[in-house]
Amino acid sequence: MVSQNYDDAASVAELSSETPGVESAAGSESALGSESALGSGAVQSLARGLEVIRSFDAEHPSMTLTEVAKRTGLSRATARRFLLTLAQLGYVRFDGKFFELTSRVLQLGYSYLSSHTLPQMVEPALEQLSGLLNESCSASVLDDDEIVYIARVHTRRIMRIGISVGTRLPAYATSMGRVMLAYLPEAERDAAIERVSTNAFTPATITTPEGLKKELELVRQQGYCVVNQELEIGLQSVAVPVFGADGDVVCALNVSMSVMPRAQVAPDLDVIVPALQQTAQRIGADLRAKR
Repeated sequence: MVSQNYDDAASVAELSSETPGVESAAGSESALGSESALGSGAVQSLARGLEVIRSFDAEHPSMTLTEVAKRTGLSRATARRFLLTLAQLGYVRFDGKFFELTSRVLQLGYSYLSSHTLPQMVEPALEQLSGLLNESCSASVLDDDEIVYIARVHTRRIMRIGISVGTRLPAYATSMGRVMLAYLPEAERDAAIERVSTNAFTPATITTPEGLKKELELVRQQGYCVVNQELEIGLQSVAVPVFGADGDVVCALNVSMSVMPRAQVAPDLDVIVPALQQTAQRIGADLRAKR
């Protein structure tokens, strides 16, 4: 277990001086690209610092300097600078070998949750829906090519990976992601389709632009999405969109359930879809009322 005491800033500081010519954070190239790629008003070092924070996840809760550099595409010298800064600010701790995030990082997410009414409005509705169906229910928003969970009520653990508020998953392989992609403006939807990953999570995962385009057309036509064991074997999910005051999709809701591996049993859509849609309509009405 990594020590809670990162007061050995001396240990962290050693990281910034162990190489004579330490590279400046602003002067190195990484997978994040150049400052011009971010935009003329962008601060590249801030973007890279956030990328370092995002490199930690459920599968990588504790990493060495080398591992952080590899996951972010930064040089060791640049990653060292960012880790040192984050440690001094209290967002990262260091035990002499491994780095991990501290609970102070939660303040960043809490700023969003406390300043937006959407998660607060969604959670009670999800609790009611979960109680009605006796299944795990979630809500997420779309962030580029990923979904970000903003609320979740689970009845049992049905996924290999842990899902909680803030968890990010690829939109193309998830029911909520496909719902939100399907309702994007045509140009944005086509661009997202072209960026579909060839990474197959299971043998059933759609990994071609042609396959995803056909699926999104179906989702938009029927108004809901069913994903059967494409993200994880043994997991099925059904999702619907939540429309805001302007008619845009502001988030998506889903019900997820476990099935026997390789089973082709369809979920009870006659029960699940109406329940999801009614919940989505109530949330949408609340959003319009608060406008």
